[in-house]
Amino acid sequence: MSGFTPNGPSLTVDCVIFKDNSAVLIRRAHDPFKGSYALPGGFVEIGETVEQACVRETEEEIGVTPSNLRFIGIYSDPGRDPRRHTVTVAFLAEAEVSGLKAGSDAAQVELVQDWRNQEIAFDHRKILDDAWKLANRK
Repeated sequence: MSGFTPNGPSLTVDCVIFKDNSAVLIRRAHDPFKGSYALPGGFVEIGETVEQACVRETEEEIGVTPSNLRFIGIYSDPGRDPRRHTVTVAFLAEAEVSGLKAGSDAAQVELVQDWRNQEIAFDHRKILDDAWKLANRK
């Protein structure tokens, strides 16, 4: 449909990477939640799959390439992002974390050991909890 502009929710991706008991988190460079911890992620572009978007956004925000993407879930609460209604597809991934480097929307990137005790933006705490359960299934 040429000229069609969707009026529905925006599609996003979020990437969870654990190293031992730590989580890779960014400090947001912009509002909303400027300065808060968040997962690397962002908006899916026209013409790319959610998996491609996850890899691209993770590379742009933290400077590493995620691999072995595992589906965590879809998070669609209309209030999850104060800017607009977004639906995210979240993935658990592996990555070499020695090359972490903040870029794009990230003021900094950290390997956060006590992530359970931190304030985390959006609904990323729920995503992290779900990812932890998935990663530690026996």
